[in-house]
Amino acid sequence: MTIDRAVGLSREDEGPQRATLLELFLDLVFVAALALTSRTLAQRLDWVGAFQTVLLLMAIWWVWSATALATDLYHTQRPPIFVTTLWVMLGTILLTGSLPGAFAEHALLFAGAYVAIQVGRGIFLVAALHGRGAAQLPARRFIFWFGVSAVPWLAGGLVAGPARGLLWTAALAVDYGAAWLRYPTPRLGRLPMRQYAVAADHLAERYQQFFTLALGDLILVTTLAFADNNVTPIRTVALLVGFAATVLLWQIYVHRAGALLQAAIEASRDPGGFVRSAPYTHLLMVAGVVATAAGFEVVIIHPTEQTPPWLAGVILGGPALFLAGRARFEYEVFSRVSPSRLVALLVLVVAGPALLLTPALVAGLAAALVLAGVAVSDGIRAYGNPPEPPAPSV
Repeated sequence: MTIDRAVGLSREDEGPQRATLLELFLDLVFVAALALTSRTLAQRLDWVGAFQTVLLLMAIWWVWSATALATDLYHTQRPPIFVTTLWVMLGTILLTGSLPGAFAEHALLFAGAYVAIQVGRGIFLVAALHGRGAAQLPARRFIFWFGVSAVPWLAGGLVAGPARGLLWTAALAVDYGAAWLRYPTPRLGRLPMRQYAVAADHLAERYQQFFTLALGDLILVTTLAFADNNVTPIRTVALLVGFAATVLLWQIYVHRAGALLQAAIEASRDPGGFVRSAPYTHLLMVAGVVATAAGFEVVIIHPTEQTPPWLAGVILGGPALFLAGRARFEYEVFSRVSPSRLVALLVLVVAGPALLLTPALVAGLAAALVLAGVAVSDGIRAYGNPPEPPAPSV
């Protein structure tokens, strides 16, 4: 690529941009990835299953989050970003297809696809920006750090047993830690905070869109579970409860803080701070959706069976993870947390032991009722009150 074609690719050259249809197209691939992750957890409700699901989800999330940041530093309408996005989509399809066997026969395919996405994306961007040293710096930092984490990723794909989980945990620690430290790279330094600020407006919209699409995981998993089993009145009720939980998760997310995220960034003195914290806040909320989907899949399949401890933990833990992330999200926007979030978290913890004596459908209904209580509390607090302005960050 010539220098002329690279001119204007960096977002420092222009102002804010909106999310594009290409980016929404990319997000669709991740609906399938999240659904398979939920099913992985539903099929193995124990410590090993939970540990593996966490690793898989963190890897999937980091592919999307790192791609969102990397491309948001540039103009998504330019042909090089189009090619880069298609590369990420192709890699994510391979990554998603290998998920069921990621800790078995498809481990190397999973690790290889992850490394190819993360390193290849940076290589594409560096090539597209040939001759523009300053604009290349973010991509060069990404290549360095994803190259470092590639070693434990690929090594984990070649070994078996507990060593694989340990190596992949170390790889994720490198990936997440480097991002938290702003990719400090020898001779290049850290990613400047001003570049996070440039991407803040776009990333706010991207995270809102992705969370909405993540709810498609809940819809897809519960619908497939319902379709794959004999249709009975009790399973129909379980499906309706799952749908109600989906609506409530969306309502709680968008209530004020979700709707005002972009306004909060504009009012903030440190918009880059939102960009740096958003991946971790939204990871908790997306993890809550994934766990909720896994829980309701089991509820729909076995609605009348007694709730085992792990199923109770997943059914209640999903909403709890979501509410914990949502509370942090609210604090980022308003610098306070609604008491209803904390009360709901306490209720979910206390209700766990009692639900062990009930059918699975009752546990699912209890989780939905807790979410309904939060949504109703939000509505009562908002009724008759003017929209609350976001609190400026210091």
